[in-house]
Amino acid sequence: MHTCSHFVSGTYGPSQLCRRHHTRNRGYGRKTQFTAAQHATVTAQPRSTNGQLSPHQKIAKAFAPATIANLGPGFDWMGCAVEGEGDVVIAEAMPDLPGGEVVIKSIIGDDGRLPLVAANNCVGIAAIETIKLLGDIECGVALTLIKGLPLGSGMGSSAASAAAGAVAVNALFGSPLSKEELILPGLASEATVSGYHADNIAPALLGGFVLVRGLKPLDVRQLLFAKGDLYFVLVNPKFEAPTAEMRAVLPKMVPMLSAINNSAMGGSLVAGILIGDAALVGQSLDSDVIIEPVRGPLIPGFAAVKAAAKAAGAFGCTISGAGPTCVAVVDNPQLGQTVAEAMVKAFEQEGKLEVNSARVVRLDQQGARTI
Repeated sequence: MHTCSHFVSGTYGPSQLCRRHHTRNRGYGRKTQFTAAQHATVTAQPRSTNGQLSPHQKIAKAFAPATIANLGPGFDWMGCAVEGEGDVVIAEAMPDLPGGEVVIKSIIGDDGRLPLVAANNCVGIAAIETIKLLGDIECGVALTLIKGLPLGSGMGSSAASAAAGAVAVNALFGSPLSKEELILPGLASEATVSGYHADNIAPALLGGFVLVRGLKPLDVRQLLFAKGDLYFVLVNPKFEAPTAEMRAVLPKMVPMLSAINNSAMGGSLVAGILIGDAALVGQSLDSDVIIEPVRGPLIPGFAAVKAAAKAAGAFGCTISGAGPTCVAVVDNPQLGQTVAEAMVKAFEQEGKLEVNSARVVRLDQQGARTI
């Protein structure tokens, strides 16, 4: 097992498919680069007599995990996947539909809130963009989305739908695309919901910690926690914090000292991951002075929750994604339960909010996968 990172970089658009070349990077992980070898990974797939790509199976099913984005000072450039709940997508080959057409048959678990029009739904958009990468296919695709994550929770709900949708459609046609190549369809989907950023969709697909170095061209590193287990305490209150609204409060300009602090804390966060230091990860995550100060007051009881988590023994606590879920870092599940109880109590007493869920989870190293 490598002790540092995997690298994915390159310039490619939605109509390009690329062949991956793997090289060793002086012991720091696998370096993965994309070239412009268009359709190189799909030419060997079964095709009909008219050259259209044929499905490998009638039905494919995929799961994608919850994700924690931002991680304090890592706003828009750091995220990780966690074990436990997630979204499931079932993709079905539909011979009676025109080739490439995507329809959503049903959505379970959203209380009727999400649109059934594929072009207006993150799972549909991810499927449509994945099909563009696959090329000309001989049938349509019908999707069923099973929501395991609450909407507007700060746990990457839209990214989980997009990642599971992309993986399910890809699997339907034999999985000719790598998960790295599916990041772009996911990005197109995320752009319609919360903006063009990869700190949820990349870890939802790849698993583990992912550092986003750039989007144009796409450039991400998968960082491996060096040793031991890292546990996150996730407490989700009954309060919705839509990403668009939470982004609207962000400052346009920041003081130089604040920028220096967040740069140092972001570097410390990466260092903590790479050396396997849970305390350093937690302390760094806890030290954002730009985003958390303006978002925190919008989540009832957040300051009390943060204080309670640290008083109970957490290394640090911050907002997961755009909130309202709060995340704390610990190094063992027993302490995690104690911290979770303290955070729930603070939400209830100080924030006057009921709590949907309180969980102690580990990193999900797999990311989206077929099931």
